[in-house]
Amino acid sequence: MKEFIYSRNAVYETLIAKRRQIFSIEIAEGAQEKGKLSEILTLAQKQKIKVQRAPRARLDKIHQNHQGVIAEVSSYPYSDVVEILEQTQGEAPFILILDSLQDPQNFGTLIRTAEAVGVHGIIIPLARSVEVTPAVVNASSGASEHMRIAQSNLAQAIEALKSNDVWVVGLDQAGAELEANSRHLKGALGLVVGSEGEGLHELTKKKCDIVLKLPMRGKIESLNAAVAGSVALYLAHLARR
Repeated sequence: MKEFIYSRNAVYETLIAKRRQIFSIEIAEGAQEKGKLSEILTLAQKQKIKVQRAPRARLDKIHQNHQGVIAEVSSYPYSDVVEILEQTQGEAPFILILDSLQDPQNFGTLIRTAEAVGVHGIIIPLARSVEVTPAVVNASSGASEHMRIAQSNLAQAIEALKSNDVWVVGLDQAGAELEANSRHLKGALGLVVGSEGEGLHELTKKKCDIVLKLPMRGKIESLNAAVAGSVALYLAHLARR
């Protein structure tokens, strides 16, 4: 199945990652060949990918935020839980689990943060969850192309992580308050972030070793799922160091 990746960072990282087949690249007529666009053209030439100029209106029909470049590519190459665990390269596993996240922007933001802090892989549900769409690739600034993402039954995935001595921590407002440099974020870790509205499902909560919440000192009750997840990922990153 083919799809269109759009925006300069997304297309550039897809070329760098080399995990998808890239069938062709279209550059908007009049776009200046400099900066990231120049790097895209250089990589495309090296990888022998067909590049053609096209009217900007054609690219607009595919997506308004194309930034002058669109690539036709194969579908996203999902991994599995075993593969994620196998490619930790001797490090304590650091895995993000998303419980029915719905918004592509939130998913993209979490992928970008996860990639930045060295997460080894992300696990999402088989159904009722956002997938790795072109919108998600764009929202992640192409970080999705470097990240191992698996679709799995979450209950089974969490059990598989536990059997590999991974400590599973749920992030939910019903949990105990997370402390700075928490021992729960050190070592082999699976961090579970809930959906935007419902948080963690009850079955997911029961599967977690512990459920924690971020300390709140302001007047609002909670943070956006992507913000809360990103904060927790960085706290875990610092604790693991």
